[in-house]
Amino acid sequence: MPLTPTELAQFEEDGCVAIVNYLDKFTVKKLNGEIEKLLEASNIDNHPKIKFTTGKDKDGHIGDKYFLDSSDKIHYFFEPEAISDDTHEFKVPVDKAVNKIGHGLHFLNDEFNAVTVTDDVASICRQLGLRDAKAVQSMCVIKQPHIGAEVPPHNDAEFLYTDPVSCVGFWFALQDCTVENGCLEFIPGSQKLPLQKRFVKDMKKGFGTKFAELDDPKADYVEPADVKERFSDDSLFRKVIIPAGTLVLIDGSVIHKSGKNSSDHSRNAYTFHAVDGTAKYDEYNWLQIPPAHPAGSDNFTRLYKNFE
Repeated sequence: MPLTPTELAQFEEDGCVAIVNYLDKFTVKKLNGEIEKLLEASNIDNHPKIKFTTGKDKDGHIGDKYFLDSSDKIHYFFEPEAISDDTHEFKVPVDKAVNKIGHGLHFLNDEFNAVTVTDDVASICRQLGLRDAKAVQSMCVIKQPHIGAEVPPHNDAEFLYTDPVSCVGFWFALQDCTVENGCLEFIPGSQKLPLQKRFVKDMKKGFGTKFAELDDPKADYVEPADVKERFSDDSLFRKVIIPAGTLVLIDGSVIHKSGKNSSDHSRNAYTFHAVDGTAKYDEYNWLQIPPAHPAGSDNFTRLYKNFE
């Protein structure tokens, strides 16, 4: 089911397009069931209580070894509000505390592999101009009722940087997405703005991560004072209110965010990112397979059966 001419034109113009009923109800139910199995099968109490944060919390996950080692594993990250700052204990049942499960689901879990490595996905990647499409990372995002945290404006290409830029996000709604439960929001056309920075491993320190200059990943990125203010106007963003089963394609450079879940209902989603294997993917990127031995995109999951 490749993109229609209308869908492709909308993606090229806006940087984002929603394809309703991409997944049938049976598949949606199966994938939600698989999320439940992942939560039940793993003894999460033995995992480090790593919060999934977005830059506002001082004890965030990015740069933590557990995070960096997740590229070829299935790791669990928790909602910031689910864990006490004082006691570091869960304030809610563990299955209601998980924010994200990732980042190797597309090759470690058969059910999620089955919706990632498909002829349809390959067709879409070809339409978008990826010469050697490869799946880089995958995750289940579980925006929990009442405590599901907001995600501030960002783009994915800064986190999965290639030269030239090639990142595309495939985001599958596994539950209905509403304003109340924190639907996706994006700035139409923002993929046409130049990237400002990239997210890298901090080679100077030898551990952790940081934002760096595009042309010099060793140099710290200093954010201009007006950048956050530029994207603080909610009227710039278009809300993606969609039913379960919808596929949202997101250009890696498009600015997007999501609000806090203030409802009684969770907002489950599965997402993976693809890059072009012919583009340069260097050792500074945080995600490497295997984690400690950068190999470019050589070990990423190829989405085309044949590559010429």
